[in-house]
Amino acid sequence: MSKKAKERSLSDTEAKAVLHAIRVSPQKLNLVAESIRGLKVAKALAELKFAKRRCAQDVRKALQSAIANAENNHNLDVDRLIVAAATVGQGLVLRRFRPQARGRGHPLKKPFSNLTVVVRQVEESA
Repeated sequence: MSKKAKERSLSDTEAKAVLHAIRVSPQKLNLVAESIRGLKVAKALAELKFAKRRCAQDVRKALQSAIANAENNHNLDVDRLIVAAATVGQGLVLRRFRPQARGRGHPLKKPFSNLTVVVRQVEESA
């Protein structure tokens, strides 16, 4: 009497990886994710390796996980994969207070983000 298995939301030529609680704001993370959307995975990995932003390493880690999922779980060809989607969502926000003059406190917001990377196998064009 166990639960039924959840149906796969992606097609047979797609694989995804999700990274939760990345300690960077969604706006900053989306700038890096935007730079790899639609690229071949080899080019996207190279671009992330030399990106100047700190969160590029987290995006690279998620992309490598999606590639590994595609290869090991779904038997897709790594050389024909592209980054179909890279979506960023808002995670939790830590709220802290910084002491200010005259006994006041100003709020500090420390946001977290969630990242979902979907890779898709494309047919080679002749």
